[in-house]
Amino acid sequence: MKRLITALFLLSAVACGREEEIILKPNGKAALPAELSAGNATVFMTSIRAYDTPAPWVSGALLDRFLKGDKLYDDPRTSDQGDPTVGGLGPVYAGFSCGSCHNNAGRTYPSMFADGGSGRGFSSQLVYILRQNGRFFRQYGRVLHDQSIVGVQAEGKLKYTFEEKEYAFPDGERYSLVTPHYSIVEWYADTIRPQELIVDVHIPLRHVGMGQIMALDHDELRRLAAQSNYPEYGISGRLSIVTERNRQFVGVGGNKAHHADLTVELGFSSDLGVTNDRYPLEICEGQPQNVGYSHYGIQISTRDMEDVDLYMSTLGVPARRNVNNAVVLRGEENFYRAKCHLCHTPTLHTRQEAPVLLNGTRLPWLCNQTIHPYSDFLLHDMGPELDNHVPAGSAYSYEWRTTPLWGVGLQETVNGHTRMLHDGRARNITEAIMWHGGEGAVSRELFHRMGREDRDALITFINSL
Repeated sequence: MKRLITALFLLSAVACGREEEIILKPNGKAALPAELSAGNATVFMTSIRAYDTPAPWVSGALLDRFLKGDKLYDDPRTSDQGDPTVGGLGPVYAGFSCGSCHNNAGRTYPSMFADGGSGRGFSSQLVYILRQNGRFFRQYGRVLHDQSIVGVQAEGKLKYTFEEKEYAFPDGERYSLVTPHYSIVEWYADTIRPQELIVDVHIPLRHVGMGQIMALDHDELRRLAAQSNYPEYGISGRLSIVTERNRQFVGVGGNKAHHADLTVELGFSSDLGVTNDRYPLEICEGQPQNVGYSHYGIQISTRDMEDVDLYMSTLGVPARRNVNNAVVLRGEENFYRAKCHLCHTPTLHTRQEAPVLLNGTRLPWLCNQTIHPYSDFLLHDMGPELDNHVPAGSAYSYEWRTTPLWGVGLQETVNGHTRMLHDGRARNITEAIMWHGGEGAVSRELFHRMGREDRDALITFINSL
């Protein structure tokens, strides 16, 4: 039975039934199947709020929790350790709120590009530091906390430089690629020699479709992994397996699919310095300057963190745009010609059982949906140029999860920039494609051989997603 998104829809969705739906656009017309990026969670929003709008079925008590989670996500924490509603920031940290790095649930422009490094107040990038043998340093954790509250010294500061080389397509159009170089200055404790150090910088991920990603049908991903073997193109994706709390999970989150959930507890602890039930110790525990900051106890409750989890899980996904435009259709053909679809899988499905949030809340509205993330969520060897020398979970240092492309064309509208790839080295989609190596080399070369109009059409198609 066809129906509209109404209270009747909300009631039937609780049972996780797979019913055909008619979803109306703001102009009152029925949405085309190709427009529905995330099934019943698709939103027809193209403004700065495109990533930061609740799914249509979020109402009533669910909306109240969404708004509370949104506030906890966006509002700056302070150094008032005694007030758990706002305090808990630091003593050292990387961002002062989730939204400081994920502005409008997107990708805040990283300070390393704006300021040549850590910047002031927050850095909007995660700086991983490891020994050459993969072990941690004394006085430091895996992530460098390059900001601090008054009276405390940051663990160090990132310094960013780059070199740029120019290239040309066969038709003469020129482009350039930027290779980043990172170093750490102003160390808090022991100065670490560059030859002993691995520095790996990640810019924020877009929080588009996180609920659908957590609800993915893992059996479908296993089938994809079993079938994702195209020796003629050098492509063979594999499933990420994450071990946490003595259990194994399918990894789908993060740049290397090394997370099985949205890592809300880890984010509050590692990025903001906010203690919680899962991570009760201050992140600078063991540093002499931590004296006096370790007795404040838990600074955010599991219930509040679940509201943040709920907020992220119930965000709407922007609809595809201009699906019948002639240039977009030509670009879609070129997307397949370039074999992009072999990793950026257009269509997947969410599973039958309702996803469970970190404090037990179930979200049955995410069940049984046909979605179009343009990712297989598998690990692929992306070649030596993108090898960050840092393994994560079951991913080797040269392997990366296929990045979902849904909503990517609205990043400039939402966040004012088009930086791509894990460290933002690509300044636009063309550069991101031309950085593809390893299993992505076939698409890079096929794109490289296309004429300018075909390349432009492919980019236009990606921007329509």
